[in-house]
Amino acid sequence: MTINETIAKELGLSVSQVEKTVALIDEGNTIPFIARYRKEVTGSLDDTVLRDLDDRLTYLRNIEKRREEVKALIEAQGKLTPELVTAIDAASTITEVDDIYRPYRPKRKTRASVAREKGLEGLAQLIMQQLDTYEPSLEAQAKTFVDPEKGVESVEDAFAGARDIIAEDVSDNADFRKQLRLITFNNGTLVTSGTKEEDSVYNMYYDYKEPLKKVPDHRILAINRGEKEEFLKVSIDLPEEYAINYLFNELITNAKSPASKQLCSAIIDGYERLISPSIEREIRSDMFDRAGEGAIKLFSDNLSHLLMQPPIKGKTVLGFDPGYRTGCKLAVVDRTGKVLDTAVIYPTKPQERIEESGRTVRRLISKYGVNVIAIGNGTASKESEIFIANLLKTIPEAGCKYIMVSEAGASVYSASKLGADEFPDFDVTQRSAVSIARRLQDPLAELVKIDPKSIGVGQYQHDMKPARLDSALTGVVEDCVNSVGVDLNTASHSLLSYISGINATTAKNIVKYREENGEFRTRAQILKVPKIGAKAFEQCAGFLRVPGSSEILDNTGVHPESYEAAKKLLDTFGYTEEDVRTGKLSELRAKLNRAGVKAVSESLGIGEPTLLDIVAELEKPGRDIRDSFTPPVLRDDIMDMSDLKPGMLLTGTVRNVIDFGAFVDIGVHQDGLVHISAMSEKYVKHPTEIVSVGDIVKVRILSVDEKRKRIGLSMLGEDGKNLNILKK
Repeated sequence: MTINETIAKELGLSVSQVEKTVALIDEGNTIPFIARYRKEVTGSLDDTVLRDLDDRLTYLRNIEKRREEVKALIEAQGKLTPELVTAIDAASTITEVDDIYRPYRPKRKTRASVAREKGLEGLAQLIMQQLDTYEPSLEAQAKTFVDPEKGVESVEDAFAGARDIIAEDVSDNADFRKQLRLITFNNGTLVTSGTKEEDSVYNMYYDYKEPLKKVPDHRILAINRGEKEEFLKVSIDLPEEYAINYLFNELITNAKSPASKQLCSAIIDGYERLISPSIEREIRSDMFDRAGEGAIKLFSDNLSHLLMQPPIKGKTVLGFDPGYRTGCKLAVVDRTGKVLDTAVIYPTKPQERIEESGRTVRRLISKYGVNVIAIGNGTASKESEIFIANLLKTIPEAGCKYIMVSEAGASVYSASKLGADEFPDFDVTQRSAVSIARRLQDPLAELVKIDPKSIGVGQYQHDMKPARLDSALTGVVEDCVNSVGVDLNTASHSLLSYISGINATTAKNIVKYREENGEFRTRAQILKVPKIGAKAFEQCAGFLRVPGSSEILDNTGVHPESYEAAKKLLDTFGYTEEDVRTGKLSELRAKLNRAGVKAVSESLGIGEPTLLDIVAELEKPGRDIRDSFTPPVLRDDIMDMSDLKPGMLLTGTVRNVIDFGAFVDIGVHQDGLVHISAMSEKYVKHPTEIVSVGDIVKVRILSVDEKRKRIGLSMLGEDGKNLNILKK
């Protein structure tokens, strides 16, 4: 099959769909642009499928490139045959291509190459003939290869060298290696043992065995990390008869031959010395790659839901970065994200100035009309939460609430050049307080300033291949930013850099142009920014919003290429642009349905998906798709871990989803774990089938271990029935 045919089969798409989509990618269009504005071409493929397609396209093209390289390398040796070409073209992975190339790859000095230099190739060929009888005897013929000048001192030396040649030839056979990988994976056992006496998080793996084909991805990653940290020794155990018997069946054609003893010895040596260690490395590498891809996919899913959490709009927020010795840093941020005031208080030990700290917080709440206090969940957060909860009880008239906010990555941002450029007069802890406040106001706009790996919603992310992880997570951020869109006049260069068609350089150019020339008045004005040409404008325009533009469509997701069609649509049904501004299009969809979507789209010269997207944008210009999601839970009281009792029903927020369950914040500082087995009354293959980061869920307390700081939760009631998920 061609690359496009292979992708179509793997993803369940038509070949035509894949061909047209690949053409768009090759033309330099971004995934967000294709997903949003080329639905008619792709058949409305979403960004997730498009990224999977793009990944497979890259991988399969790399295989094709490697095929051609291998053919050229073998051809240069004058050894390329039609059979080899067929085998190379049929190889479905880079590993299989390299297996075929193995016998032709220039080798460093090996036992086999030394034996060949000694002229023992002919003896190896005699052994492989496996004759019923040898005339003269095999030993007598071996004696003719004895040559002390070449280092062949005896008949046994000659046989040893011949066996080395056979062993390497067996090891280099691509078909054998492919089959032995399958045999090992299907019948092998992963074996781990502890290398240290001390207790560790890897205790359960100090004496552990599990069939290779049954090891779950998260266990592979845990074991690999334990080995890397030198707590574990890891190996693959395969009953030798599985592999040896396979090779004997393939290679021994005459068991009664006088050569069979030498051949059996060579096969066993080839397997034990050359094939087995190599295949063990390859299988473990493949298992790690598979587990890594699973972890990256899960991390990407968690990150997407975290970034797409609904913003708390129109609120003045007090960011609270807890601390002990250096105090707690405060930053008041107005509803637009502007910093109004900062302060330092000491409500925790060792200084513990409770009354003075209380006066400072009351003053800030009163002076700036603070609506919400966002408390970072790091060091000293428990004491800080108790302090704030008790303080708010004394000023109920303020109507102020609080919420715990993950501060993962806040310190990374605070110490970064970006943080220093944004707040040059603040120290790192003050910047952190601002970041905590802003990530409550608009998680997406704030979190894009932080390396996704530092946000803390993955598992084993630091063990992943950096380039692959960065590529996947960058794609997630791009998809989220573009699906929401950004205000061209307020977006930071960090946010703008993720917009389709805009890179870090052009993002900074946009901000610089804005600072020098004032606010953008239209989308088209961005063409005046250095390095923004027609292609970049095509890719980015639909994702940029200009609320103050005289052109109402500039504040929607309608692409400029569809402005004419959108205006014709309004005229067709008797609406004006002013009706769009004032929200008087409530009957537009009904009128469209009566007229027929297909008929109207044909009259406007656009596809049906584009028409429906235009209608959605006209109905709610400037809409934020996140507004339809359930907002985070604000609190004004506090619970302690000691207050928890088995059987209690609570509402919590999903903070992280992992392969074997989900961690849920129930308001006691310590997240509880819902194991996958306690998520649904029905069978669940993976937790992501049930929950996502940011979901508000009902949970039942199963167990509380204060000493080990562990809380066991269930999403099932006492009757075994599902409790409610308030947001999905």
